[in-house]
Amino acid sequence: MSVESVFPQLESLLPHVQKPIQYVGGELNSTVKPWESCDVRWALMYPDAYEVGLPNQGVMILYEVLNEREGVLAERTYSVWPDLEELMREHKVPQFTVDSHRPVSAFDFFGVSFSTELGYTNLLTALDLAGIPLDAADRTEDHPVVVAGGHAAFNPEPIADFIDCAVIGDGEQAVLDMTGIIRAWKAEGRPGGRDELLFRLARTGSIYVPKFYDVEYLADGRIARVVPNRSGVPWRVSKHTVMDLDEWPYPKQPLVPLAETVHERMSVEIFRGCTRGCRFCQAGMITRPVRERSITGIGEMVEKGLKATGFEEVGLLSLSSADHTEIGDIAKGLADRYEEDKIGLSLPSTRVDAFNIDLANELTRNGRRSGLTFAPEGGSERIRKVINKMVSEDDLIRTVATAYGNGWRQVKLYFMCGLPTETDDDVLQIADMATKVIAKGREVSGKNDIRCTVSIGGFVPKPHTPFQWAPQLSAEETDARLEKLREKIRGDKKYGRSIGFRYHDGKPGIVEGLLSRGDRRVGAVIRAVYEDGGRFDGWREHFSYDRWMECAERTLPDFGLDLDWYTTRERTYEEVLPWDHLDSGLDKDWLWEDWQDALDETEVDDCRWTPCFDCGVCPQMQTEIQIGPTGRKLLPLSVK
Repeated sequence: MSVESVFPQLESLLPHVQKPIQYVGGELNSTVKPWESCDVRWALMYPDAYEVGLPNQGVMILYEVLNEREGVLAERTYSVWPDLEELMREHKVPQFTVDSHRPVSAFDFFGVSFSTELGYTNLLTALDLAGIPLDAADRTEDHPVVVAGGHAAFNPEPIADFIDCAVIGDGEQAVLDMTGIIRAWKAEGRPGGRDELLFRLARTGSIYVPKFYDVEYLADGRIARVVPNRSGVPWRVSKHTVMDLDEWPYPKQPLVPLAETVHERMSVEIFRGCTRGCRFCQAGMITRPVRERSITGIGEMVEKGLKATGFEEVGLLSLSSADHTEIGDIAKGLADRYEEDKIGLSLPSTRVDAFNIDLANELTRNGRRSGLTFAPEGGSERIRKVINKMVSEDDLIRTVATAYGNGWRQVKLYFMCGLPTETDDDVLQIADMATKVIAKGREVSGKNDIRCTVSIGGFVPKPHTPFQWAPQLSAEETDARLEKLREKIRGDKKYGRSIGFRYHDGKPGIVEGLLSRGDRRVGAVIRAVYEDGGRFDGWREHFSYDRWMECAERTLPDFGLDLDWYTTRERTYEEVLPWDHLDSGLDKDWLWEDWQDALDETEVDDCRWTPCFDCGVCPQMQTEIQIGPTGRKLLPLSVK
């Protein structure tokens, strides 16, 4: 049975909203399949605006993986701005996909990828606009199965009431497995209804279905245990890990946006995972082990992607791109191959100890020479030992001296405020570091137009990291510490004018902290914020700290709890954490030992180059580190 497009109703609303182009679809390389030719249908969402959601690699990869399969279709949907939301409610237009403008409620799966917890209220908006009950318990087999994925799904407990299931880890194989399960269930005549479908997903051991787990609490509010409430459901749910990235060369046909987006480039993921061991970094911990894409695999993806898109810049993506064992050959090979076409290359922020001028020159050979970004994370040597960011001040000064001496004029340094054991002095040393950077830059370049921008974010403790037990610094303390730093930078008559200072106040971090380490009871806060008008909480102009505080004060006392209980409270080893039944592969005892090492200011090496530290991932997940070198070179594909 065909499902009609809602575009005829939507079209008349578009002249009355901002950026109507983001809702029309039809991008280069987008896919529209006939509804009737497919028996499994996915709606994929990145819960943010089009300009942020379209470039998201995770959604783009799954979109292509699914659409390559016969009998399967996948379409995309994004969060609509409040102006269109108001008109859609008034004219009864449901949440729609941008590919064919079909109602999201008509699909089998509604998959939502969360890279940050601040997208939770946008999920509720989309569900409500789609006509899907907010509470999973109220849905029937006529409603899509709502699936959470992405990094923020490694603790889906705060949204457990609103989702049907969560995929922990890599999604490529997981969505294909789920497609097979629902296809078989439908072919058998939907036996047992929605409940049976969810049970079939849950018993795989790698798809988490919250309704099949009961949470028991102690009198003081802590969790006593999380226990399956149905036979055949596993006690722990394991993450998915895709091995051999060369077998998954996606996206092959990257989407080209119709409107301006946050990243105007074609991106290739050159490796997945990181074992640098930065204790604050959830992404590094949950994506282990390191799996490199081969130099030839990267070359083929770049060649196909550029032909398919026409982009003039290639982003070489990973958590620490300069750590690829063949990054020098990759950068030189690509710069050589595309020199005549003037294709620029870019890396995300570069590690101080992985930077070298040859690599930097290759990256900028065909493109513009913009600023360099480094992330020391901590202002003092001591705090960098706590967080296991093994970068000395001498390393940084030596690196920026090389950059300034070779013609760069702008360096950006990224730090965090509120790290465990941090003092005012640790943060004030950020100013000292910035002045040394400017002084060294003036010395080696012989010029005074040297700039250094200091950018600071608030630290938020995350699940599945050694800092998951740590207390979070309050918003007031964070702001006070940053104000002292600002005064010190501004008070420097010699260097202050050359130092830019950008920071996020402590308020969004406290809300993120509540959501990142929350349990099912936090769902009441999320619902209250949504009902009070909370939308786009990741956007400064839409975020309301007061709204979150009021809703927390209104809902959490019903459970005998308050905001501080979730944020500024330190956890003990014995406490059952809300995500303990979700297995990232990391051994909890190893994480605790690393937390104790942090308190002792003990550094731990990268296991790529040293003996194993027994974090647990490789044996438990039956995976292994996959790194080069391959010994191959990236030769030009054709001689011109």
